[in-house]
Amino acid sequence: MGTRSRPLSPHLQVYRFEWTMLLSITHRITGVGLAVGSILLVWWLIALAIGPGYFAMAQGMLSSWVGRLLLLGWTWAMFYHLCNGIRHLCWDAGWGLEIGTARNSGLAVVAGSILLTLIFWGAIYMLRGA
Repeated sequence: MGTRSRPLSPHLQVYRFEWTMLLSITHRITGVGLAVGSILLVWWLIALAIGPGYFAMAQGMLSSWVGRLLLLGWTWAMFYHLCNGIRHLCWDAGWGLEIGTARNSGLAVVAGSILLTLIFWGAIYMLRGA
């Protein structure tokens, strides 16, 4: 029995890397990051329920530079996922599917997520100072 030569399915070496591809991959990664970050939030809430000593330890960890960096990343992932989710809802309605519009809306998602993260953390620091 001879083997037949079958065509290969397209793979990453065939596709040219595009901006929208990066945004799609980032959307999936931020979804996973939000799920993992939610575990951190639940741990913090459990520490609050257990008692002051355990909560002080959890609060100390989240107040460290590593904890704040994790919270900053989680906040950006939340706003990115939100903005890109709205973009996908628009696509589901048939709006913004043209190549130029898809590219520009992707840029708006990145810019919007960064801006919303900065506004959120700026408000946190302003409220802490008040």
